[in-house]
Order: sequence, then C-alpha cells, then structure tokens
Amino acid sequence: MTERYRRRPPHGHADRNLSAAMAAVAAGLVISACGAAAPSPAGPATSARTNVASSPQPSSRQPSDRPAASASASASASRGTTDGGQKAKLLAGKVVGIDPGHNGLNSTDPSYLAQQVWNGRALEDCDTTGTGYTEALFNFNVATYLSADLRREGARVVMTRTSNHGVGPCVDRRAQILDRAHADVAIDIHADGGPSSGRGFTVLEPVADGPNDKVIAASVQFGSDVRSAFLTRTPMPVSNYYGHDGLIFRTDLAGLNLTTVPKVLIETGNMRNATDAALLTSASGQRRIARALEAAINHFLTGR
Repeated sequence: MTERYRRRPPHGHADRNLSAAMAAVAAGLVISACGAAAPSPAGPATSARTNVASSPQPSSRQPSDRPAASASASASASRGTTDGGQKAKLLAGKVVGIDPGHNGLNSTDPSYLAQQVWNGRALEDCDTTGTGYTEALFNFNVATYLSADLRREGARVVMTRTSNHGVGPCVDRRAQILDRAHADVAIDIHADGGPSSGRGFTVLEPVADGPNDKVIAASVQFGSDVRSAFLTRTPMPVSNYYGHDGLIFRTDLAGLNLTTVPKVLIETGNMRNATDAALLTSASGQRRIARALEAAINHFLTGR
C-alpha cells in the first residue's frame, strides 16, 4: 500500500482485520492484522532506524524472513552470450534502485511515522504500516528475489532498506537514496489493501512536479514495460477497482514527486482479495512477480 494511499478515494485505508478467506489462503505463513509487525523471533533486536541503508548488496546474513538463497536460483538466467560463448551480463554497468515499501516494525513507532515530510507538493506522513500479511514482508521478499536476479544480470542494486526488522526510512529519504545512487531505473514495490471484491495490479506513474520533470517520459515508458511484463509473466490481472487498465498517474507521493531517475510504483495485487492473496503470500508467486519486474527492467534498459 502506498505511503499516502488514504488520500485516494475510496479504497485507501489499510485493512486491520484480515478476512477468513485471507487467513485460509495464507495458512501456515506469517500473518498479522493490517499494520501489525510480524518480525521473526530470530531477527535482530536493534532499532529499525539502524537499518536505513543504501548498500548495493544485501547482507550476506539471511534473516529468517528473507527468502532463502536457493529460492532465487529459479530466476531467469542471463540472456545472450559473448563471442567466447560465455554468458553475457546484460545489465553490467547499470544501477537499479529498489524500494520495498514500509518496514517490518513500522507499527511499533507511530510518532516516527507521523512526522511530516515534504513530498514535492505538500506535507505528508513519514510512512505508514502497510496492509495485511504483512505487506512489508511481502515487499521485502519480492525485493530480495528481484535484487538477486538483477545482480546475476550484472547490475548494481541499491535498496532503500536491507532487512524487514526496522522502522522507516521516511518516504522522502527513500527517494533521496535512489536519486543519490544515480539509478538508471527504480521500482517501488507495494501491495494494496483495497476492497475484498477487487482484484489486480496497478502501476502508479509520476506527474511533472519540478525535480522529476526530466524523467517523466522515461518513467511512463518503464510503467508500460512493467504493465506488459505483469500481464505476460504473472496470473495477476489489471486492477478492476483502481486506475485505468492497470495504470494511474499520482501527484501526491514523495517517491514519485521527488524522483530524479525513471521510476514507477506498483501495487502488485490486492491483499484483501482471497484470490490475489493466495498468489501474493506464496513463495512461488513472489518469485514470479520478481521475475516479471526483472523482465521489465531488462526491457527498459536493454530493449530485450
């Protein structure tokens, strides 16, 4: 769920009670009420604010809520070969930014989340807790799979957070991390908390707002690539309750208003819908989503 989703009528409120259908499809997984943190007992005990980082490589230590390293082995292999027959790394020299929305312990520090930051047009909350499963865990899992895929392609990856055991960073800081990395492209990963009857994904695109003026056209192209990849590589349909044909322009999100690199935000599906939730909460579904995003990034950066 986007950081100021409640500005969007009428489906912007996080769901604080997962439906019985959601609980059933996610049985056996880490499930909590909307906004409630679901940290692993094995996770670090340190404050989240210590994990606000822009390291190009995730820590080699695998927290218990991070997808196992072996899981990423199913990602698509590097495409193409060199003249010597070796696999070419299509994204060598490229920098890709990934922002996994929210954070696992956001709900533990409401005063931090409520502090006001400038989003390019107005003040907004630093961040929100996200929606059910928890969303923060979903976002981080997909980001971790995607990061591994992209590094195999030769890219340098910059993430706005490198664990799911923290608070923040604020949405303006997330934009700043990726801007300062001079990312060639960036993606904000979220899942929605819309009406339980609604299904599907939506790609959120920026509107010219000063800092992002020079990257609007490129962001729109990248959004088209993401939409196409989702339709061809995942079973998730375009949203039937938000946006138009899987796309919407937003003017009130710091991550899009303040970007100086090509960027979109994707609501990958609706966690309050049982069918969508079954995909979003499964490891295989999360890998498919990561592979679709990798394909979109590859197409945007290389044309392949």
